[in-house]
Amino acid sequence: MSLYQNLLLITAISAFLSIASACSDGQCKLLDECSSDGDCEAGLYCFACQQGFSGSRCNNSLPFNKYAFLTTHNAYAIDGYPLHTPVPRVTFTNQEDMITDQLNNGARALMLDTYDFDGDVWMCHSFGGQCHDITAFGPAIDYLKEIEAFLSANTEEIVTLILEDYVGPNGLTKVFTDAGLMKYWFPVSNMPKNGEDWPLVSDMVANNQRLLVFTSIQSKEASEGIAYQWNYMVENQYGDGGMQAGSCPNRAESSGLDDKTKSLVLVNYFHSMSSKEKTCEDNSGDLINMLRTCYAAAGNRWANFVAVDYYKRSEGGGSFQAVDTLNGKLLCGCDDIHACVVGSTSGACTP
Repeated sequence: MSLYQNLLLITAISAFLSIASACSDGQCKLLDECSSDGDCEAGLYCFACQQGFSGSRCNNSLPFNKYAFLTTHNAYAIDGYPLHTPVPRVTFTNQEDMITDQLNNGARALMLDTYDFDGDVWMCHSFGGQCHDITAFGPAIDYLKEIEAFLSANTEEIVTLILEDYVGPNGLTKVFTDAGLMKYWFPVSNMPKNGEDWPLVSDMVANNQRLLVFTSIQSKEASEGIAYQWNYMVENQYGDGGMQAGSCPNRAESSGLDDKTKSLVLVNYFHSMSSKEKTCEDNSGDLINMLRTCYAAAGNRWANFVAVDYYKRSEGGGSFQAVDTLNGKLLCGCDDIHACVVGSTSGACTP
């Protein structure tokens, strides 16, 4: 589906109670009791949270920085991910779906940690700044091929990758090339340097420049054409330090959130140690409140990326409602994208 016609159309999510009773075998509707995902209708999932939420639509093509995107923190750190090392994995996870499912369910930005490991580029948590057998998830090529398949099958979608990068020179270039992703590459030369608007989403799609990649290593922008994140984006503090009500400090590597020479804003909202149970609460009203706090801290700018753990979990609304709110604010000044009058970008809201 078209990003600029149906931005973040999220048909997923969630009948969230614990024990099946009157329905089963794919017949359970929103808020019916369930015991497994298989009990639920297509697009619904069974979790021990309470409420569901709908997706969002956009009707206009605006500059890329005028939209908001659901972002999965540590998108590679997936429950039950196949073991690729000779010892059991002993580390935490942050998501429950494979990359393909994250993208199909509406995530449009993925935060990934890339390391040199076992003679290749891997996705990994670090221990002492290094990837180890017990913290490794899998070769990066496997994840990147899922992204390539999604972009190939969805020719009007744009995906952003935000890399915490521990890979040596040319390692990323090689693995992106091997995965077949270079044909979608959005070039650094087209990125605004002084806070200007980005190209129109429709132009990015027309030019097939539908993959944006940001690295945490500054030198790679000049040497490999991979955008240095902090030249284009501001970001709040991640982990527990970014979850204090009423406060939205910038991450140490980022310039101040109110630095308008950077035209993209990323808001993190997840604990330092992931917890499915806690995430149900985090992704609900507290997330919306933090987005409002960070709006003020960013010089009255709404976030373009909202990064969360376990993106489907909430006690109502959740990360999907947060993105609906952001897109409503960005596109037309309304409190929800669904309230925007079709075609309006000037605060025309339906009752």
